[in-house]
Order: sequence, then C-alpha cells, then structure tokens
Amino acid sequence: MKDTSPEVEAMYRELLLARSPSQRLAMACEMFSTAKALVRAGIEQEHGPLEPEELRQRMFLRLYGQDFSEAEKEKICRALFK
Repeated sequence: MKDTSPEVEAMYRELLLARSPSQRLAMACEMFSTAKALVRAGIEQEHGPLEPEELRQRMFLRLYGQDFSEAEKEKICRALFK
C-alpha cells in the first residue's frame, strides 16, 4: 500500500539528502537498533526468558532466516551457540 503523495515523498527525500552522510548513517543505525529491540521483545513475549545463545539464534532466524538455505542457517545457528 502506498498512501504518501509524490509531493510529500519528494520533500522527505530532500530532507534526508540535506543531512550529512554521517547523520544518515546514524539514523539507519538507530532504526536498526529499534528493529532489533522490537524483534527481541516479540521473541521474549512468545517464548519467555531465553538463554543468550538461544535468543541470538532466534533473532538471527527472525531477521535473516529467509536469506539463507536450510544448510546455511543450521551452520550459522551452530556457530551462534559457541
């Protein structure tokens, strides 16, 4: 769904491009930190408190699980338990 007018999109783009590269990077990092916090909260709500290794594994699968084959995911998840 796209409910933003082209004029507003252009204005938003201008505002973003007016920021320095370091400001844009900081914004992206902050957004990713927020996304990870939301993912973590969802996992903890669903599964309760988890050991750090299992939480890392579940977060990896939630964030990146569709980007890898089953074999690759298993290999990565094993590495996360080290």
